[in-house]
Amino acid sequence: MTRIDFHTNIPDKLSYACRLARKAYGARAKVVVLAESPEQAEALNAALWNVGDTDFIPHVLAGDPLAPQTPIVITDNEDATLPHHDMLVNLTRRTPNNFAQFARVFEIISLDEDDAAEGRKRYVAYKRQSYPLTHFVAGQT
Repeated sequence: MTRIDFHTNIPDKLSYACRLARKAYGARAKVVVLAESPEQAEALNAALWNVGDTDFIPHVLAGDPLAPQTPIVITDNEDATLPHHDMLVNLTRRTPNNFAQFARVFEIISLDEDDAAEGRKRYVAYKRQSYPLTHFVAGQT
């Protein structure tokens, strides 16, 4: 069953997604990042080139011919054909249609009240379906 991790109180979803992608890549995991919009997908694509001076995080947009060989795939289309289903990082305010295909889902919730309210709805819906949930609040130890 899909494990779902909620990460809340996130000040910058894009930089957080970049850090998650870097960590996953370091652990040899494969990740799909679901962006809210084509603009957010492009911004994430650009941000992954600038994660650090010495870091290289191989990534492509979904649909790229290299997607099957690339560990990090970015899409804004949850119905896109995806090359792997290890981890999904959800940057949207909705429950992805295909989340149950993934072994693990990261729900990234910002400080924005509307985003937080939608995140709470998803948390309740996942819990109602008995998915294993964890919750990490940024800034708390």
